[in-house]
This record gives sequence, C-alpha cells and structure tokens, in this order.
Amino acid sequence: MTALPPRFDISEDEIARVVARFYAHVRDHPGLAPVFAAHVEDWPAHEALVTEFWKTSILHTTGYGGNVMRTHKEAGNVRPGMFDAWLGLFDMVLRAELDAHKAAAWSALAHRIGRTLRAGVVERMQQGPGGVPILR
Repeated sequence: MTALPPRFDISEDEIARVVARFYAHVRDHPGLAPVFAAHVEDWPAHEALVTEFWKTSILHTTGYGGNVMRTHKEAGNVRPGMFDAWLGLFDMVLRAELDAHKAAAWSALAHRIGRTLRAGVVERMQQGPGGVPILR
C-alpha cells in the first residue's frame, strides 16, 4: 500500500514549532486560557499530542490515535463562539511562523476542521438526553 503524500510541504519541526507558539499564545488569551486550563495539566504532553494530530492530518503519519470530536464534545466548556478566537489566533501564529503558502494551506485545513468541530459542538448543545432535539 502506498502512503498518501503530504497535503503540503512542511517539516515535522515546523509543525511542532507552530503548535508550541500557538499554545504559548493560548495560555495568555483571556477567553481561551481558562477553557484549556480546565483540562490541560501537562502542557508539553498536550502539545506533543496536538503535534501528532497535525502531523497525521498534514503528513499522513500514523502517530495520532485520539478522537478530536469526542474530546471537544466531552470537554463540557467548549462553546461554538470560541472557534473564531481559536482560528484567529492560530492564523496569526501561522502567518508569523511560516511562509505564505504553508500558512495558507494549513489555515484552510484548520478552518475546515474547525467548521466540523463547531458543528459537532453546536449539535451536542442543541440536543437533550438521548438525542432529543431542544426546540426552544
């Protein structure tokens, strides 16, 4: 079986650097810091996990075995409006750390994933026990 080619040309070191810089900004962000602080006790381990997620998503490696949707749904404090702040901060880091082509390609992927996660969080929030829709 032939491995899929990377979505775009980027190194593992560049991915790790972007993730580290992003989370340095997250820890200082007034809206996002409390959301992450409620769940992340070991920042290096969290950054390593997220780096593996992005390597799997971009380079098609097999290092990430988590479930991003389930994690965000089960967090309990992730709200749909937070995705705009997350993506804005992520785009800022991408533009600062990468050349324009890499930043644009990664941003497009992050926004696509963000739309999927936002839809999953919104759907969860609009359903009661057993998946019964909340109509008001």
